[in-house]
Amino acid sequence: MKNLKKIKGDASPRKFFRKKYDSYKSIIVYAKENKTKNLLVYDAINKILNKNNILAPALYSEKYNLSYLEIQDFGNDTVFKILKRKKNNKFSYFKKIVDLLLKIQSIKNRQVKNFQNKNYIIPKYNEKILINEAKLFCDWYVKKKLSKSNRNRFIKKFNIIVKKLTSNLKLKNNVFVHRDFHVSNLMLVNERIGVIDSQDALIGNKAYDLASLIDDVRFETSKITKDKVYEYYLKSQKKLDKYKFKNDFEILSILRNLKIIGIFTRLAFRDNKKNYLKFIPYAWKLISMRIKKNGTFKDLRILLTQNFKKQIK
Repeated sequence: MKNLKKIKGDASPRKFFRKKYDSYKSIIVYAKENKTKNLLVYDAINKILNKNNILAPALYSEKYNLSYLEIQDFGNDTVFKILKRKKNNKFSYFKKIVDLLLKIQSIKNRQVKNFQNKNYIIPKYNEKILINEAKLFCDWYVKKKLSKSNRNRFIKKFNIIVKKLTSNLKLKNNVFVHRDFHVSNLMLVNERIGVIDSQDALIGNKAYDLASLIDDVRFETSKITKDKVYEYYLKSQKKLDKYKFKNDFEILSILRNLKIIGIFTRLAFRDNKKNYLKFIPYAWKLISMRIKKNGTFKDLRILLTQNFKKQIK
């Protein structure tokens, strides 16, 4: 293909190229691995978002047999970059993001015809998926850090604790969950915030994406900002049971960041993407913050403190 320029990708094995035309640009998404999710499902989710007036990249053309899509180019202005440049009043931007999240969570129509003209229905984010995600912490980080005998003991206890935590979730799995909703996956496009990287979306717990946004390992925020964003969300949800929501928010934040430590360790040592290691200390900090004063996490806190004393503070 002519007029292609490779652009920086994400944590997935997909490759991205910017294509120049005379009057506009597009993005080529190339995915040889897991084509169904990375191309077919990705476009289906984008269609669902756009049908609900949420800005997501539109499909220009597909060459599924050649492992690529051509989609709308949202440019280079991620909300992450904008917030990094903003010295003051980051909270005003977070309010816009929470408003967008609330709109996403109000999506009722969760099925669409994909570009192969087959019906795609967003699956449920069930307990099994959550447990398997948390196990990535053991599969990669624990295996790297603990001796074999300590590792086996740890994994046995960890699996019991995670099962207990997921069983303790109170809210229903009944809203659209992006599953990677943070400022690096949001882009400013003509004064609107657009959503990218949506291929993992499921129908799940409404606390999940807020936890992903507030406890974002890539973008450090103060406890004051975190609390303000959390409270702003709650104010917009008058009928929400605050106790149940807080319970689920903290469980999902901790499980998500344990998963992220596992994934980023895998990226560093399997895929040689060592730059992801720099995010792990902040992931531990976020886990420590959420685990501290909540009795729900007593067993997990003891287990992590015994084995990762330096990380849990």
